[in-house]
Amino acid sequence: MNNNSDHPPVIDYEGSDYQTSFWDEGGREYEDQSERIALKRLLPDQGNLLLEIGAGAGRNTPRYSGFQRVVLLDYSLTQLQQAQEHLGRSDRFIYVAGDVYRLPFVKDLFDGATMIRTLHHMKDPLASLRQVQRVLEPNSPFLLEYANKQNLKAILRYLLGQQEWNPFALEAVEFTDLNFDFHPKSIRKWLADAGFKLERQLTVSHFRINFLKKVVPTKVLVFLDSVLQPTGSWWQFSPSVFTRSLKNNSYPVKEAEGFFQCPSCGSALPDHESQPDQLVCQSCAAVYPIQDGIYDFR
Repeated sequence: MNNNSDHPPVIDYEGSDYQTSFWDEGGREYEDQSERIALKRLLPDQGNLLLEIGAGAGRNTPRYSGFQRVVLLDYSLTQLQQAQEHLGRSDRFIYVAGDVYRLPFVKDLFDGATMIRTLHHMKDPLASLRQVQRVLEPNSPFLLEYANKQNLKAILRYLLGQQEWNPFALEAVEFTDLNFDFHPKSIRKWLADAGFKLERQLTVSHFRINFLKKVVPTKVLVFLDSVLQPTGSWWQFSPSVFTRSLKNNSYPVKEAEGFFQCPSCGSALPDHESQPDQLVCQSCAAVYPIQDGIYDFR
């Protein structure tokens, strides 16, 4: 965990084997494949520049094949190094270590953004959503996944007296440090307050129960999940919910001026042709290193 007095704390996966222990060897093929289907349903067919917030080791990045370029943003340098080893170095992928509360990009830069399995680490979700809205072009899609506190398992546990917190209450529940479950109504309100228009909701991972995953073939669970996902338009009782929203602005789209922005003072940063190993802010003199092709704005 990283603490900064200027904004909420940020969880840090530095040095973590999260990709290997949680995904590759964690028995979560069902969840992974169900999420793949949800992303395919919500992603636009094509785009120019996508921002992937909380990219980690790049598990989902290959699924954004319709975009010409993808910016992988994560707070952990080692997670981005793993993504780089997996995806390689090319003009298509830009690796950025940064803080979602202070996104190091100029306004209206991206024509798409995703935040998958990341919002549940946000102590101030609205602040992070406002940052995403700032860097998106008007009318651009934003795909958000969140952990749903109003899931069937939590409801049953609450009704049976096995759980103290109320899954129907609007406030978030922090079940461990910087790990939150959110109520769907709160998410919808925050999206609206941040300047997004909600277009679609999908419920995902309906069968996230270890017993079922052991006795029912994965492909069967994935198929059943795919059938149930569209019911998210009417109700949300699964542990994971995917949403697609558009940046709700009326001003005309124009080309963004620059690319990176100083997270300290908000000034646009010059390119690094003269100093290939760092970016230097001409307004506040802040220095941001470039380590093996990874921009470090932490």
